[in-house]
Amino acid sequence: MKGIAIGFSDTSKEILKRLKKTEFINEIFIGSSSYKDKNVKDSVKFMKPRQILREKWGNLELIIFVGSVGASIRLINSLLSSKDKDPGVIVIDKKGSKIIPIIGAHQSNIQNIAFQICNLFGGEIIETNNSIDQNYLNIDSFGNQWGWKRSGDIKDWSKLVIKQANKKEIFCSQLSGNNLWKTSEVGNTITQLSDKDYEQKKSIFHISIFDNHKNTWHPPTLWIGLGCERNTSKELIEDSLQSFLATNNLSPLSIAGFATVDLKKDEKAILEISKEKNLPIKFFTSEELSSINTPNPSNVVLNEIGTPSVAEASCMIAAGQGSKLLKEKKIFKSIDSSKSTFGAVTIAVSESKNQYSPLTGEIHVVGSGPGDISYLTNDARKALSKCSIWIGYKMYLDLIKPLKRKDQVMIESNLTEEKERCEKAIKLAEEGIKVALISSGDAGFYGMAGLLLELIQKVHKDIRPSFEVHPGISSMQLAAAIGGAPLMNDFCSISLSDKLTPWETIEKRIAGALLGDFVIAIFNPQSLERNWQLKRAIELCLGYRPGNTPVLVGRQVGRENQSKSFFSLDSIPLQDIDMLSIIIIGNSKTTLVDEIFLTPRGYLKK
Repeated sequence: MKGIAIGFSDTSKEILKRLKKTEFINEIFIGSSSYKDKNVKDSVKFMKPRQILREKWGNLELIIFVGSVGASIRLINSLLSSKDKDPGVIVIDKKGSKIIPIIGAHQSNIQNIAFQICNLFGGEIIETNNSIDQNYLNIDSFGNQWGWKRSGDIKDWSKLVIKQANKKEIFCSQLSGNNLWKTSEVGNTITQLSDKDYEQKKSIFHISIFDNHKNTWHPPTLWIGLGCERNTSKELIEDSLQSFLATNNLSPLSIAGFATVDLKKDEKAILEISKEKNLPIKFFTSEELSSINTPNPSNVVLNEIGTPSVAEASCMIAAGQGSKLLKEKKIFKSIDSSKSTFGAVTIAVSESKNQYSPLTGEIHVVGSGPGDISYLTNDARKALSKCSIWIGYKMYLDLIKPLKRKDQVMIESNLTEEKERCEKAIKLAEEGIKVALISSGDAGFYGMAGLLLELIQKVHKDIRPSFEVHPGISSMQLAAAIGGAPLMNDFCSISLSDKLTPWETIEKRIAGALLGDFVIAIFNPQSLERNWQLKRAIELCLGYRPGNTPVLVGRQVGRENQSKSFFSLDSIPLQDIDMLSIIIIGNSKTTLVDEIFLTPRGYLKK
């Protein structure tokens, strides 16, 4: 995204630098006529605001002002032209406590960015948009979050938005693409139509691969199969593809990618077209292509490269299970070789059951903290506001549910379905959707981050959705905090669950921690099925540490029924410990005085 942030005074410098770390701001400026600090080392540039805007306005998608709303409006007033051309504009106060989207809340996806900024700074969004006040779906921008591209005149979309604001019934005909958006609270405000009913309706938008309707969102579900003579010109392939799509009423905005035989991995024109359009190419061997039954096999192609079909077979394989060959192959040849178009190209197209746009999809692994949403970091909140879909264990989703907007969708799963959750997140991200994968505590502490990364490594890096891990507060940290400061010196954490780690390995780790005199935090101490491991772990500890070693047992930390109890190592009530408990066992220096649980760092010895 091409975005800049402009502060109106030196006091906005720190907020500007935080904005620069986000993915939607490329440059930051202090709009000032004073050039005293030209050589600022923190990348903040000093320029007059009007000069910045004159130079950059036409190329921007987003402008964030830090300062006065009135000053911001006066600066942009003479530059505004139309909703479909102007960049989005957001104004933030100098404390980051008020975030006001003033231009482009629909077309530039500014509303979602405003929510992310709101959560980044822990501020409040001031929004006058009907879709917020009256729980409406942003029909002219919501598809961006679902990996779709939009066609149609902006004026026609605006008319639909106005009708929606006036409480007129809005209809949708969806023929392709992911339909989970319908399960959101605001998705239910749209009346769904079958392909037979929409012709009689006026207030309608479409979700389709076809190009004969105005107001259409286009999911990327079309796979273009290409076969060509060696060194066919790029111009011929582009012109032929454009003609092929137009003749068959198919939108180029619905292309998911290209497919061809692996002998074309060095075909310059195909590679350049793929790169310019930012679309993937899938290559298949002659053996793979030969296994597909196609309606138009060619003996000439068979004798040349060892398969009777390239264009039809490759697009059918690329589109995957449940797909259909939408349009059979057509051959295009250059008529005049003296021109810039030369060679020959064969084109076919299949429609996939699932949309595909991995280069725009994202997975955000969010550590949701120990329970109460007050422990959720601003970084995690920002990630949640960015994502259309939240996937997680139901209990963890329920804890953060108050933060969910009505245009977002939750996918709940059971406790033992960790792999399925990760696979679902990857699949949805490959469709071009931004997905939040929820893990309690910190996602990297016995959480979902490791499994997700193991699985995503299996996806080739060239077609791998982007991912980011957002750390959270661990129950170990909170238990330590409510008890005092037992983790002030070296410590470790050990899980007693032997479902994934052999018990022999766990015992070695306990022994090593005891030998090194580490404070030990114990996760997953005991369940109905695992009712002997904790007792054995305590026996091991007593072999190295005295029975009066102080111990903290925290239960339901960060949640409504939070409790803490102090014991000695030889008096832990094993019958009261369960999976909602976390245990911290002190080392040889740990003390418990007046219910202050403390492992000294050694400062007073100095």
